[in-house]
Amino acid sequence: MAKAMFAAGCFWGVETAFRRLKGVTNVTVGYSGGTLENPTYEKVCSGMTGHAEVVLVEYDEAKVSYDDLLALFFQIHDPTQMNRQGPDVGTQYRSAIFYYDDAQKDAAQAMKDQVGESARRPVATEITAAGPFWPAEDYHQQYEEKRMGATARLFGGWKR
Repeated sequence: MAKAMFAAGCFWGVETAFRRLKGVTNVTVGYSGGTLENPTYEKVCSGMTGHAEVVLVEYDEAKVSYDDLLALFFQIHDPTQMNRQGPDVGTQYRSAIFYYDDAQKDAAQAMKDQVGESARRPVATEITAAGPFWPAEDYHQQYEEKRMGATARLFGGWKR
């Protein structure tokens, strides 16, 4: 399985969107992009660790492409907002693509440029090499699915 990592605001809704994409085999919410080892939700929310709330997406390249993942990423959030998504404010809610190789880096930059051509404001999405991924606490995993929240209803339930 291939992997990709994205930050697009609160990880709960982002996880839900990627779980619904055919060819995605697993999505884990967590933290990346910061300096603290083994961060906790409370420490990340303090804004002092440098981490973003991220999703680690594992996918079958024979069923879904990295470009498809990028397209969904840019569709499900506002990439022009700096360090926020909706009411969630702070560097932990930034828009970011963490790439694992040069092919992902190039694809991410090309998609960002394409999105930027039609955006009303500059695209704030960071594109940076993937570093350590720290899984979030268990209660954050599949949060929307466990609670059948507004995001689940928005995306039409939980069947793939």
